[in-house]
Amino acid sequence: MFGDMFEEEEDTGFVSDNKRVNGRKSRKKDTDPPPHRAASNLSGIKNQGGTCYLNSLLQTLLYTPEFRESLFALGPEELGYLSDKDKPESKVRVIPLELQRLFAQLLLADQLAASTSDLTDSFGWTSNEETSQHDVQELNRILFSALESSLVGTSGHDLINRLYHGIVVNKIVCKECGNISERQEDFLDLTVAVKGVSGLEEALCAFYVEEEHFDNDNLYHCGRCEKLVKATKEAKLRHLPTFLTISLLRFNFDFAKCERYKETGCYSFPVRLDMWPFCEQNDLPDSEYEYELFSVIIHKGGCYGGHYHAYIKDIDQLGTWFSLDEENVVINSTKDPTNVDNLLDLGDPLEILRTILVQVGPDGILVDQLGQKLLEKVGVAWNKRYRKQHGSLRKFLESHPDVFLLKADGTRVAAKQVDHSCPGQQLNKSKGKKAQTGNCKAITAHTYKTEEKQSRTPASDVHWFDFDDSQVRPIQEKEIEKQFQGKECAYMLFYRKSQLQRPAEARGNARYKVPPDLMEEIANLDASLQKQRAEFDSAANLIEVHLHLGPEYKFENGALHPASSQKDSVLTITIDRRKTLGDLRQAIFQLLEFWKGDMVITVAKQLPAGLHLYETFNEDRTSLHSLGITDGAILFVWNSNQVCGMQVQAGEDFEPVLLKVLCPTMNSKLETAMVQFTETQRVFARNTLLASVREALTLSTGISPEELTVYYKKNLGNKASATWVEYDAEDMHKSLADLRLKDGDSVLATDQKCYRLSVLSSNGMPITIADRSWLQVRNYCGEKLAPTAGATVTIPVTMETLILEIKAHAIEKLKLKDEQEDGTCLRPIDRTGKLLPPVCEDLTVKGIGLKTGSSLALFPGHTPTETQLFLYFSVGDSLHLSPEMEIVVEQFISVRECLKLMLEKAGLTGGYWHLRKTDWCYDAGEVLKDEEATLADMKIVNGETLIIMEGRLPPKGFLILPVWLYQPAPNSENRGCFHEEQENVSDRLCALNIESRDFSLQQYLGTELAYMGNIEISGEASLEDLKTQVLTLPVLQDLSVPSMEFVRVWLVENKCPVKILRNQQQQLSKFKLGPHAEIGIQPLQAEESLAPTELLLRLQMAVPGERSYYPAEEFVWDTSKEYTARALKQKIVQHYSLLPEQIEIAKYFAEQFEWMPMTSWSQQVSKKKKKKKLQSLQGAPYYLKDGDIIGVKNLLIDKNKDFSTMADEIGKEKLRLEDSNKDKRQQATAYQSGDAPENSERKTICVRTRRPEVALSISVADFR
Repeated sequence: MFGDMFEEEEDTGFVSDNKRVNGRKSRKKDTDPPPHRAASNLSGIKNQGGTCYLNSLLQTLLYTPEFRESLFALGPEELGYLSDKDKPESKVRVIPLELQRLFAQLLLADQLAASTSDLTDSFGWTSNEETSQHDVQELNRILFSALESSLVGTSGHDLINRLYHGIVVNKIVCKECGNISERQEDFLDLTVAVKGVSGLEEALCAFYVEEEHFDNDNLYHCGRCEKLVKATKEAKLRHLPTFLTISLLRFNFDFAKCERYKETGCYSFPVRLDMWPFCEQNDLPDSEYEYELFSVIIHKGGCYGGHYHAYIKDIDQLGTWFSLDEENVVINSTKDPTNVDNLLDLGDPLEILRTILVQVGPDGILVDQLGQKLLEKVGVAWNKRYRKQHGSLRKFLESHPDVFLLKADGTRVAAKQVDHSCPGQQLNKSKGKKAQTGNCKAITAHTYKTEEKQSRTPASDVHWFDFDDSQVRPIQEKEIEKQFQGKECAYMLFYRKSQLQRPAEARGNARYKVPPDLMEEIANLDASLQKQRAEFDSAANLIEVHLHLGPEYKFENGALHPASSQKDSVLTITIDRRKTLGDLRQAIFQLLEFWKGDMVITVAKQLPAGLHLYETFNEDRTSLHSLGITDGAILFVWNSNQVCGMQVQAGEDFEPVLLKVLCPTMNSKLETAMVQFTETQRVFARNTLLASVREALTLSTGISPEELTVYYKKNLGNKASATWVEYDAEDMHKSLADLRLKDGDSVLATDQKCYRLSVLSSNGMPITIADRSWLQVRNYCGEKLAPTAGATVTIPVTMETLILEIKAHAIEKLKLKDEQEDGTCLRPIDRTGKLLPPVCEDLTVKGIGLKTGSSLALFPGHTPTETQLFLYFSVGDSLHLSPEMEIVVEQFISVRECLKLMLEKAGLTGGYWHLRKTDWCYDAGEVLKDEEATLADMKIVNGETLIIMEGRLPPKGFLILPVWLYQPAPNSENRGCFHEEQENVSDRLCALNIESRDFSLQQYLGTELAYMGNIEISGEASLEDLKTQVLTLPVLQDLSVPSMEFVRVWLVENKCPVKILRNQQQQLSKFKLGPHAEIGIQPLQAEESLAPTELLLRLQMAVPGERSYYPAEEFVWDTSKEYTARALKQKIVQHYSLLPEQIEIAKYFAEQFEWMPMTSWSQQVSKKKKKKKLQSLQGAPYYLKDGDIIGVKNLLIDKNKDFSTMADEIGKEKLRLEDSNKDKRQQATAYQSGDAPENSERKTICVRTRRPEVALSISVADFR
């Protein structure tokens, strides 16, 4: 029934089904060099697919120093050499040699995790054993057996027995003659029951203390009496091993359900274990019986699969332990548990329930009545307050057996009594058995003595670590208690005798007792790893980029296609991803000697319709990795304007969609009129409106717009049948993306003659429909060219007609001279009558995107070549522009040369002019600052409009920076203005007259900015030079500054200071100031030199009882140690001399008029997982930076934790009204989305088959 419940926990790798990435095989992860050791300085072990059980056991053996050193003591003269293992007649003991090598790697090699492949190969394992899960208890016995067989005839032949061997003796005593029948058994590990017992000590008592009685129907046959007699049977430990291994029987079989299951109930075990009560000899020193826990192998999952990891004590202190800042839950023991008045103050349910049970008495109470008692005493039910966090009441009681004692099959519960006069262990009675009174008294006395000794033992300096395959992390010793129960729980326990002491030279010394030959091998391994990492660092950053060359492509049917062959149009190069885009561009220039002019690199993607372009890269100094160019990326190399003279639109909105267009036609050869279909493929951009698609289909089908109807195919309830549904008028204003049309979808275009689509037949042969339309050509050549100047002619065309043919027909119909054909060109006319740039005569009507009925102008002049640009330009500014003029220039001339040509054509002189682009409103936009760059470099495209503006540009490498004087607003004025605003805010909120008020950010930031002028400065100048030059401005000459350290420079955005420029000697170019950068100057009262890790904040303490703040004060916070809310709060607490719990802090977001409380928290995901890291204020959601306002609330005098002010409410209301108006505008153009599919596909449930279990074995040669 539950057999597959935990199958998801199996150690399976994440293998992608995609074997290729963009046509190239992905790099195997095995080629990656091993990473360096983690912060713990302890090495993990790689999982070969299902070997987590092996890894956990090997780590336990490694951190058993006596085992490790005994293994290292065996030299090659006894074990042989691995180089001779393949030689005939050689007896090389491969398993211990490989185990030595693995231990040396784990101790010394600089790698995150070591591999066990060589060791498992020595076991004779194949890939099946390495990827199959096995039981770690079974492996422990098989591995010890293999080591014993491998060490026969060496000085280490008794290694396993010397460390792990113990003896159990079973005795049966006849009650009539007193004869003792004795049987001795050897063991390397003890197996104890889990079911029915609460912990390890109780299980050991049941095995080695309590006696089994043979009487009544269960008599014993005595060999001396030769008859059935009454007898008693007991088991004792005769010899204790140095290292005690205990296997917990977590897996059982349910005979009622005929299936295996895992015991997940609470099973406690001590960190210090006293074995004296369970031994036959009790006259030895106490140290012989005392053990300390040093390893716990943990199993997570079910009985058919799961995962192993180990908690191990670092006895030799080889690792680096560090705290994970976990919250310590401390029970307040200072309160009197018998005082009922304290119950409401005790938040811990453990103390509350224990207090109630102490008052009830030793007889206890029914579990159901305990819940009622809790409700009566505390006034809150368990399910309402504690169930969500702690589970049911019965489960909570069972999980704390050290506090609560469950009686009568778990129906009654009492508090465990701790009597220091006799603090013995509670020994549960087995069925039909009685404990020996004498033994129990002895156990009690010895346990009390041991507890007194342990209480005086100082805490150890060694720490625990969690070894989870490759990962090793430090843990607290208290985390072991979390493995008492649950799906993830302890499975094997490893104890060592407390009397074992480690030499001082072994502490922190990983090389202790490691043989020199192994240390030399590890040194060579580290050198090889270092070299491999260096080579990989270079190779891992090499990526293959597929360059699709623009000159080898043509733009056809809405997408790009190779003009000749795919091989000639694609160039694959290998480049380091850390190189810049400029380096890639230079590499392409070197490979393509034929390339002339500008080069633009654009991301492309192969679609069913062909190749499509997306984002164009412009930042030559940005690395390929930062741009997102990965291995196998497809890049298109072109001039950013045209491909073979055709304009190409890039971006997701223009992504081509390949549609199947069905057009019905009448077959006149048939006796009865039969409608057949012609299927054609058409490509449209995703943002194309259906109305535009309909218009295009009108041209291609020859059907008049009044008669053309477009249908889409809708699947009926039965997927085998479908019907055609007409698009309505509202759909005509939707794009293909809105209509969810994708590649391969079909649409039907028909005329009024075919209404009854159910009678249409689609099994006829396709019939080609004439694809004809017409264009108008108007003569603009002037009277001197022909007497019919200004006449318009209609030219019938197909979508594949060349523009050159249209021009020839137009000249012929206009009766112009044939010699004028070379001196004219065709220019499209837009709806406003403006003449657009001349079109390339080698393109077709379809290629330039002309629609039916479009108008062309036959204009004097030559068509620009592929290297020329047709530009419009005006003189003046956005308010006073001259009439638009036209010019044809080479795209590879410089901006300065282009400006000179335009000035000559406009009849202007002088050198104080510069060029600007136009924005989408045709206003003056971006300045063409680099006058030495070519038009192609500046991304000037054909048909673009430029504006000639008056004014000189700074030289190359110089910056023109607007300068603002920044000062905090006067305190008195600030407070007065704010109180006046508070008095009027209620009236303004009622009237909602918010648009009439100016909500500037400076009002809330408490700052003032005054424009001082511009400065021109070199990018190579330092910040100190900038300050000096700023102070030379006429309006600032009266400002007295002792030195440049008394001046603070801000970076200003939207008239708000956002960042402080630091380091007086830093070059301005290092600050990466953009072309629109502005700076603010702030005089200071004292010298200032902020470090890169210091942050300047503005603290505002809230006014008690008012929704306002005192004037802001500057606060410098050093973030070098920690960038968290906890650290900031601690510094603010020190600044105000308050306690952390007495203040609340919040950051102010002026743009949203919001205060965000800053809290330090770490969410507990589950009981077994570690907590999340504390949030860094540098990232989301705070993004803390210079100048941010931090509000502070003193909770001692102001309990209100609301940071908002009345001014914030006004600002929020303004934003809400703006959003509301925006929503209303959007709703006016909104549309109703289509219905969801009527029948969704049924999800198929994949049932995982369980792999058959295979016995584990290790192959060992015969060394006897």
